Amino acid sequence: MAQITKKRVVKRLPMLPAERALKVISGRWKAVILYYLFDGPRRLSALKALMPGITQKVLIDQLREMEEHGLVSREIFAEIPVRVEYRATPLGLSLEPILLALCQWGQHHADELDEQAHLADCIIRPRQATGVPQTNSAN
Repeated sequence: MAQITKKRVVKRLPMLPAERALKVISGRWKAVILYYLFDGPRRLSALKALMPGITQKVLIDQLREMEEHGLVSREIFAEIPVRVEYRATPLGLSLEPILLALCQWGQHHADELDEQAHLADCIIRPRQATGVPQTNSAN
């Protein structure tokens, strides 16, 4: 396994500050993982139990990425069996007000977002039914 260096991690991040911030927290599960770590350290099994929709592989991958970006730290305890805990770093904890604001925004605009999701379903489903290739304009 290649040694992770800060230089390698920073090299992979975009240059614009907002893009960098979004890259660090992007992904379906990163915000959820951080949310649970805001309350304190947790073991992998505890995180998995809180998120039944995530596979263990994806959870581990997301935690590794967050560790690379300095949002999460991993502590290994010399016990038998070995105990590993994950915790939000000060950098990760600094995202708490931002993620809570996003949560509040989502709650405030839930009806509008649900309506937009319905419109998107109306556009996507006919393409699926006719076999017309879908484009991914988000990327």
